[in-house]
Amino acid sequence: QVQLVESGGGLVQAGGSLRLSCAAAGRSIRNYVMAWFRQAPGKDRDFVAAISWTVDNTYYADSVKGRFTISRDNAKNTVTLQMDGLKFEDTAVYYCALRTAGGTSPYAVHYDIWGQGTQVTVSS
Repeated sequence: QVQLVESGGGLVQAGGSLRLSCAAAGRSIRNYVMAWFRQAPGKDRDFVAAISWTVDNTYYADSVKGRFTISRDNAKNTVTLQMDGLKFEDTAVYYCALRTAGGTSPYAVHYDIWGQGTQVTVSS
């Protein structure tokens, strides 16, 4: 069973940057789609970005397109979310997720394994 552990969250001023990492343990993630979701207090868990196993196919929510970049290093078994130009509305708990079957998807129900989340807080 794969375990996912996120890190890199914190407090940042609007306009700043953060780099989130997701480290996988227990199994290689090289053959799986990986994604980031986020959940603000009182709201649903929303899709942020996804990347295919070939690293050539990336998919972003409109709200983060042009500001966030998802990448993966299969040799290190990690996935990274570079977040630039952060806005107050980006404040949320960010989750790393793995999909064991199928392609990139913006739907949380399609992902089978989740990390515990890391808090990102953007001050205005």
